[in-house]
Amino acid sequence: MSGHNKWSKIKHKKGAADAKKGKIYTKLIKELTIAAKLGGGDPDGNPRLRTAIAAARAENMPNDNVDRAIKKGTGELEGVSYEEFTLEGYGPNGVGIMLDILTDNRNRAVAEVRSTLTKNGGNMGADGSVSWNFEKKGMFIIEKGGLTEDKIMEAAIDAGLEDISDDGDSFTLTCPPEAFADVKDALDKLNVKYISAEVARVGKTTVDLKGGDVGKMVKLLEKIEDIDDVQKVHHNADMDEAELEKLAS
Repeated sequence: MSGHNKWSKIKHKKGAADAKKGKIYTKLIKELTIAAKLGGGDPDGNPRLRTAIAAARAENMPNDNVDRAIKKGTGELEGVSYEEFTLEGYGPNGVGIMLDILTDNRNRAVAEVRSTLTKNGGNMGADGSVSWNFEKKGMFIIEKGGLTEDKIMEAAIDAGLEDISDDGDSFTLTCPPEAFADVKDALDKLNVKYISAEVARVGKTTVDLKGGDVGKMVKLLEKIEDIDDVQKVHHNADMDEAELEKLAS
């Protein structure tokens, strides 16, 4: 199981789900809005919007929220103008970190990210310093329930599913980013329970973290994820699972 998967599962276990839901919805609304602004409000003709809607549904966002966000993007409702870009940096032991930023104030976003990294054992990197080591993947972590690998493959392989791995009490599935919505549609028909569903940047190589470095990395990730202008955080840390479990308990 990759470091990205481990962190996604631990975040799910650490919980405070209700407290985090509002922040998750805020980030999803911003993505829906900019996807609609850039590609129009019809998901059939706008793959990015279709993916954003699929991600919103995976988080059980009410349809009214989704519709309002799309209308703000298309100009049917008044909304905020957002700019999107990526920032790169490093965590403990040279872990690569990529941040997807969506903001109405670029200077504020950059300053807050730089400050948060510096105060928590990381530092900013130049453009291209870590991005070469990441590739985009559609990623789903689902509870096993009564499902088998064969049943999942049978249902989703034609939709674009690339790989499935058994993580003990869950499965991790990957697909090309452009197939995310189609694979999710196929999984929905199986009534799967999602631990996470997202288009992520996954490290081609990883950095092993053990002992106290795991705690430092988790603290850094949590602080960065709390920044409103940060849409997604991607990293290539492979954190010791026993240490993660201690932090989640």
